[in-house]
Amino acid sequence: LNDQTMNELNATFDELEGNSDVAGIVITSYGGSLAGADINELAALPTPEEAADKCRRGHVILRRIENCPKPVAIAVDGPVLGGGAELSMACHARFVGPNLMLGQPEVNLGIIPGYGGTQRLPRLIGLEKANELLRTAGTINATEACQLGWATGAPEADPVAAAKDALAAHLNGSAPITRLDTGPMKMPAILADVDIGHRSLAIDRILTDALFAGLATDLDQGLEIEALAFAVCKRTVDYDIGMGNFIQNGPRIPAVFMHE
Repeated sequence: LNDQTMNELNATFDELEGNSDVAGIVITSYGGSLAGADINELAALPTPEEAADKCRRGHVILRRIENCPKPVAIAVDGPVLGGGAELSMACHARFVGPNLMLGQPEVNLGIIPGYGGTQRLPRLIGLEKANELLRTAGTINATEACQLGWATGAPEADPVAAAKDALAAHLNGSAPITRLDTGPMKMPAILADVDIGHRSLAIDRILTDALFAGLATDLDQGLEIEALAFAVCKRTVDYDIGMGNFIQNGPRIPAVFMHE
C-alpha cells in the first residue's frame, strides 16, 4: 500500500461512487493476501511532520471508503497485515477464507499503526484483545477473527462470493450491514499488562498514549491523535533501528531496540 496504490484506490472510488450501475463494492487482493505500507517510503520520511502528514493522507482515503454511500466489503484469505488490516477495517464488512492470518505488526518495526489501526481495531473487537494484538504484534487466524467480530460469519471457502451475497442481502434489506460505531469508547483507568518481549518500551508508551487519548474521543479526532503519535515515533531512536533492521534483515530477525 504505497502512495501510488493508495492514490489509485482513491481514484477507483471516485469512479465507483459516480457509476450508477454500481450498487455495492467488494475489494479483494491477489491470492487473498493484503500487505501493509511500503517500508522504504516510511524509512525515507525526512521529518516527524511529514510522517504525520503521510498518516493524514491515508486517513482521508480510508475515511472516504468508510463514508462511501454504497456498501463496501472486503474479501481476504491469507496474511492480512499492517496497512492491509487497516484498509480492511475501513470497509463496512470483512469476509475471510480459512487461510487468514491477521495482525498489526508495526511495533516490530519501531512504529505504531498509522492508517487507523489504533482507533478501529479496539472499536471492532474490544479494547482487551486489541490492546494485546497492537502491543505484541500478535496474529489471529480466520476462526478467531470471526469469533472476535473482526470478520462476519464464519470462514468461507470463497470469501468473495460470501461478500457479494452479503451485499445483495444488505441491498434488498434482508440482512443490513451495521457500520462501525465511530463514537468514543468507555476507557478503563489503566490498560491490562501485556508482555511486549523485545519490542521498544518507547514505542509502547506512544502506542498506549494514542489508545487512551484517541479512543476516549470520536474516530476523526482519534485518527489525528494517531497521526501525531506516529510523528512522535519518528523522533525516537527506535524508529530508525526498526526501519533499518526490516530493510536489511526482513521481518524474521527481531530488531535490537534501545528503548529511546
